[in-house]
Amino acid sequence: MTLAKLSVYAIEGALLGVFMISACFFTAVLQYSGSPVRNAIASDLVRRALIGVAMGLTAICLIYSPWGKRSGAHMNPALTLGFLRLGRIAPRDAAFYIASQFIGASVGVALVSLVLQAWVNDPSVNYIVTAPGKPGPLVAWIAEFSIAFLMLTMVLVTNRRPRLQKFTGYFAGCLVALYITVEAPLSGMSMNPARSFGSALNANLWTFYWVYLTAPVAGMLVAIEASRLYCASLRQLCGKLTHSHTHHCFIKCDCLQEH
Repeated sequence: MTLAKLSVYAIEGALLGVFMISACFFTAVLQYSGSPVRNAIASDLVRRALIGVAMGLTAICLIYSPWGKRSGAHMNPALTLGFLRLGRIAPRDAAFYIASQFIGASVGVALVSLVLQAWVNDPSVNYIVTAPGKPGPLVAWIAEFSIAFLMLTMVLVTNRRPRLQKFTGYFAGCLVALYITVEAPLSGMSMNPARSFGSALNANLWTFYWVYLTAPVAGMLVAIEASRLYCASLRQLCGKLTHSHTHHCFIKCDCLQEH
């Protein structure tokens, strides 16, 4: 294993760790019962929308950052498994990506809780643990499956088209914002087994974690099989959300040949 690969694995974990720090911070500011911002904005929908915008922008910034361009900014085991299924990433690299994502999410939540412990530990924030809403775990599973399916479908569509590929990260950020605003009441909006793991580990609360472990993976794998029905060729399919033009890419990708 080369030092270059180790650095990319570390970057994958760090990207999700930063995302979790941002998620904890903005959720605490907007949802903590003692926050002046929370008390100034009575509408739960407006607060969710603001969190959604903040996290969508966070995702976009991370995806197009130098680190994001280096690793491809998967930041999600379900997405990495999807690209593994498509043959865009080697099994060993996928395993290290996924391990780094789980570690990064856990460390990210732990770090922000050291600074904002009273806020993050409060029941109104609770380490941003994802949990099914009032309709229950079955609806939460279906919701998580659906948003994961739509996310990877979008990635597959845009990454097959050179003119759209460079905007994939922006589309992903917009979907994250929309999901947090609209879907969060059903499942808490995870779409990411590592993201939910990091929160559950720090909160020591694993209720219905199986929803967030299985539904995003199933949704993205089904999206792949559905996509194969309409486009059998993998030509120009990219295994990253963004690219570095200055660093070697060990994820299989040929779409830049069209640029």
